[in-house]
Amino acid sequence: SQPAGMSKKQDPRDIDEDAILRGLSAEELDQLEDELQEMDPENAILPAGMRQRDQTKKSPTGPFDRDALMEHLEKQALEHVDREDLVPFTGEKKGKVFVPKPGTGQIPIEEQITLEPELEEALKNASDAEMCDIAAILGMYTLMSNKQYYDALDVFGKIANTEGINSVVQPDKYKTYPDEPPNPTNVEETLRKIQKNESGLTDVNLNNIKDIPIPTLKEIFHAMKSNTKVKSLSIAATRSNDPVAMAIAEMLESNKTLESLNIESNFITGEGMMAIVKALAQNTTLKELKIDNQRQKFGDSLEMEIAAMLENNSSIVKIGYHFTQQGPRARAAMAITRNNDIRECLSAWGKCSALLSFHIV
Repeated sequence: SQPAGMSKKQDPRDIDEDAILRGLSAEELDQLEDELQEMDPENAILPAGMRQRDQTKKSPTGPFDRDALMEHLEKQALEHVDREDLVPFTGEKKGKVFVPKPGTGQIPIEEQITLEPELEEALKNASDAEMCDIAAILGMYTLMSNKQYYDALDVFGKIANTEGINSVVQPDKYKTYPDEPPNPTNVEETLRKIQKNESGLTDVNLNNIKDIPIPTLKEIFHAMKSNTKVKSLSIAATRSNDPVAMAIAEMLESNKTLESLNIESNFITGEGMMAIVKALAQNTTLKELKIDNQRQKFGDSLEMEIAAMLENNSSIVKIGYHFTQQGPRARAAMAITRNNDIRECLSAWGKCSALLSFHIV
């Protein structure tokens, strides 16, 4: 039994936190907030305000005047006396001055090489340009510029060098190429054609159009769910992200006409690509898929999923993705080879069937 005068222990769930907080003063609330802060002083990545508590609440001792501070620093610098050198510079040279010995200009006897008379005569009468070509062929690339060296190797039967070995090395002139013209595709008009399922539109190329809104890209793939004319669709470098990838996955589950899909060089993460890979388990018409060069690496687990999808999908014969792991890369290569073999066998069987039916008729 409970002793008289002793109250029962209060259940923590019955405590009214709001009432307690309303009864605290401003100083007590600041102290409570300071105690509840989670600090991590060992994490150098976090900013200083998240590694230690704020200890800068001291009131200023006076007004801050930047101009007065700068004038004080300049005055202090001008009044500072320069330190004298321990050993003053007098310009005196110590030691012996090097004087080179007069040389004869001849190669030492032990380093001289004797050639056959025919070669000696040919080299003696060779021009500077011919000597340059001979040096390039013999691999003495340090005696000439890169252009002279590669010109001599690429051209046979004639003297390629217009300058001698002792010529001044000049930089190669690089060709300038004009920038690639912008994609002229009208996005809104293309979307309307896809929605109307026009027969003349079989190839949609939206590559490198940076300003396509994400909702418009989602509408394009929503319209592709029922489109039966477009066979090739490319949206490389259009800043597509995971919401667009989800729309692509829904499209692949419904579309039965698309044969080529290119979504390279976008911002699709592993989550969005996983949805596309799972959707391809139900697609039997897509033959070519390009998914490389996204903002982040997919990781080992997603690469294993891609390899497993290719093993279970017999229609894809081309995959545009650089695997980082050897295991998934080998499995994907075997699956693609198998799919190409199946396609060739089916093509050959179709030709044989047509030939047999022709003879039977």
